[in-house]
Formats: sequence, C-alpha cells, structure tokens
Amino acid sequence: MAIRILLQTTIETQPDNWHIGRFSRLREHLASLPDTEVVARDRAAPPGQTDPVLGGLDRSDFSQLWLFAVDEGDGLNAEECAAIGRFRKAGRGLMVTRDHMDLGVSVCTLGGVGKAHYFHSKNPDPDNSRNCRDDPYTTNIDWPNYHSGANGDFQDVEVLAPAHPLFDGVRRLPAHPHEGAVGAPTDDPSARVVARGLSRATRRPFNIAVAFEAGPDGGRALAQSTFHHYCDYNLDPRDGCPSFVDEAPGDGMIRDPSALPETLRYFTNLARWLG
Repeated sequence: MAIRILLQTTIETQPDNWHIGRFSRLREHLASLPDTEVVARDRAAPPGQTDPVLGGLDRSDFSQLWLFAVDEGDGLNAEECAAIGRFRKAGRGLMVTRDHMDLGVSVCTLGGVGKAHYFHSKNPDPDNSRNCRDDPYTTNIDWPNYHSGANGDFQDVEVLAPAHPLFDGVRRLPAHPHEGAVGAPTDDPSARVVARGLSRATRRPFNIAVAFEAGPDGGRALAQSTFHHYCDYNLDPRDGCPSFVDEAPGDGMIRDPSALPETLRYFTNLARWLG
C-alpha cells in the first residue's frame, strides 16, 4: 500500500510568501521514494473558513500530514484543528513546523503537538530565561529567534541519546537566522527532544526537534523549530525567496556537496518513521 503524504501550508497561495511552491524540492524528493504519493497544496479557503481538505482530513486516505505553519495567527480554525486531531488519533503521522516569534502561532490550538511549540504571544517557553532575543541582527523580529546561521548555509546538529532514527545518517540540517522554539510537553511521556542546534549569536543550545512516539494519543508526530529546514531557498538560495527576506544568504549548501544529501536523508527518514 502506498504512503500518501499531504504537504500543506496554512495560507492561501500568495506569490510573495512561503507558499507550497517554495517546498518543491521536498515534494520532488518524497515523490521519488518507493510507494509514496505526495499532494502539495496551500489553503483553498480564506482565514476563518474551513479548508475542504483540512476540515475533512480524518476522513481522507492520507497517511501523513506535513504542516508548514507560515501564517501570522489565522492559519487554522477550530474545525480544522479537530480534524487534524482525529487524524492523528487514528494512528496516522503528523509533522508540524513553524518559524520565529509568532509565525505559525495558529498551531497552538492543535492538541498534543501544538503544546510543543513556543511563541512570543502564546504558549511561551516555560523556561523564562529563554524568552529573550537570540538573533541580534534582524531587529524587527523578536523572540523566539535562534540564530543557527544564514539561509543557504548548514548547521551542525546535536543528536541526543539515545539517537532517534530520524537522525540516522544525519548530522547537518539547513541553517536559518531566526528559528522558533519547541520543547517536550512535561505531561506527555511520549514526547522527547531528539535534536538540538547551537546559536551562532549567543552559543546557546536550542531545541530543533521534538518526537512523539505512537501511543494512546495517536500516531507518531514531530514538532520542528522552523519550516526553513524544508524550504527550497534553504537547500539552494538560488531558488529565491519572498521580497521581505532581506538577510544576505550563505552558500554552504552549494559549496559542500555532502550537505544536501544529509537533508534529503532526513526527509526520507521522517517519511519512513511517520509511516
């Protein structure tokens, strides 16, 4: 039986934004895997209205949802969140990622995995010492904003013991100047932090990935600190970015031919683990 993966953003198609077309390398890689079908889409309903696919996700034949929360707070409504919750409760796989500050804050309304995401205005990091700026360079973005490097460069990842299968053969991921914050909910024994990054600005470690094992609450799930680990622009900055991105990109992923295969290996590992 084929694995059916839905790659989904939380915005309607907006050419000058992080629409689903900016994740084309991820889509193409996943579609190249054996017995894997991929559907990639943006929202087909405006904020507040129910998207026909997300609102009926639990009744669909998708095996996995990879959700890229690129909205500013209005990306998911209660009906969609409930359907996503039932989807996971039925044993299917879920990956939820966001970005800095309050970008993607609508995922706070998701049960379980949503609690792993910390934002500026909602569900802040319970460690109050972390609720401060990390990236000092892009001054219009406030915490959480962990600086793992320039877009187009890679970062070294600390894989926590015991090593999770997600990071089999993976010790580097794309970098980003201001990643968001994730942590394992203390009331969920199925969740643990499986990888950390290191800020190039403050030398402070920060969580990159929180894995949820399958159990009574549902299928496997992953909370990740930034959707830039999956973006075309971060895999190859020559693919371009929205006009509001004004940080100078790096070229580490281009210069080091061994870095990109590690990221693609990570995509493969995630698809297999969630499946």
